[in-house]
Amino acid sequence: MLNLKGTHIYLRGLEPDDLDFLYELENNTNIWEISGTIAPYSKHVLKRYLENAHLDIYEVRQLRLCICLLEGETIGLIDLFEFDPQHKRIGLGVIISDMVHRGNGFGSEAVAMACDYAFSILNLHQVYANVLEDNQPSIALFEKLDFKRVGVKKDWIVKGEGYKNEVLYQKIRTS
Repeated sequence: MLNLKGTHIYLRGLEPDDLDFLYELENNTNIWEISGTIAPYSKHVLKRYLENAHLDIYEVRQLRLCICLLEGETIGLIDLFEFDPQHKRIGLGVIISDMVHRGNGFGSEAVAMACDYAFSILNLHQVYANVLEDNQPSIALFEKLDFKRVGVKKDWIVKGEGYKNEVLYQKIRTS
């Protein structure tokens, strides 16, 4: 049985009240490198996004869930994207919003629950993640959860005057 409530966190859908949290997170230039963002988001645009967050994953091919402490505080997001029901796969990204909550296992717990959702509810064969080669905390997280490093995309992300490699991780359902 799927449970989106873990030992320390739970996952939930986006709510209109998440506008300020999304605004702060999406406009944090420190994470633009991993999110592919190149310009700030307005509250108006984010409000419109929240108004459509209820749309079915089969229709929009993505699902964004809030990561919340059991006490209710929203501390991050988990994104399921590029949902491909034909080939039974989905991409996964995770962000914990601030340093206070990073390194406490919340990201691992969220990823494990999202994988359970992908395998048991969506009946997918695999979940994949793209991680910058120098992002050691994320690499450790995915490897801890039995994601396998299957390739490196060379010079994939532009950073200043140079490039960064991106590592592709996959977790394939075994049963």
